[in-house]
Amino acid sequence: MNTLQVPKIHIPSISLESLRFAFSDLAWHNIDNAPWVNEYPYKPEVKFQIAYDSEHIFLHYKVQEEFVKATYIRANENVWEDSCVEFFISFDNRQTYYNFEFNVLGTGLIGYGPAVKSERQRLDPAQIDAVDAFVQLKKINGKKEWEIGLVIPKSTFGNVGELEGNTFHANFYKCGDGLPQPHFIAWNTIDLPKPNFHRPDFFGEISFI
Repeated sequence: MNTLQVPKIHIPSISLESLRFAFSDLAWHNIDNAPWVNEYPYKPEVKFQIAYDSEHIFLHYKVQEEFVKATYIRANENVWEDSCVEFFISFDNRQTYYNFEFNVLGTGLIGYGPAVKSERQRLDPAQIDAVDAFVQLKKINGKKEWEIGLVIPKSTFGNVGELEGNTFHANFYKCGDGLPQPHFIAWNTIDLPKPNFHRPDFFGEISFI
């Protein structure tokens, strides 16, 4: 099982540039497990950074992929069909979890509940729009690269309590179900015959230090 430590940082004014500066000395973590590589052989290059303060969780993804698709513009639409990065986290030992899914436009989908699909709920669009997303897309030497910084208010999680000093369960993903080269890759691998990110039993551990 993968583990990582989430450092506490201070960002006086939040922007993509300030996130880059605050993250400049922090570790990168690869999203490079392709559990279904036989059926979906394409694997883009993806890495992320994560940090927090008393009021937010900060995420910073960098992606290099052959095709970039951006269709969905409204909260809770099917962003996983676009070029999409995802963050799933459980605060109660995998009983319930939040799924954060954001496409290359910064359009988000957030759900909460147990792994049983019929019992999960989507958060209100106003709560989703409260997550700031800073996106940059560029093409260098014919290769498409994009990055996204996400600022998740701690209030998104309700009364979750203190992050500092606690260990929770999470996974990080990259997907693109509707791309010319569909792919499903994960930080902590998933031992299942078919793609399914909604399996908290395969989450890794993240410790807020």
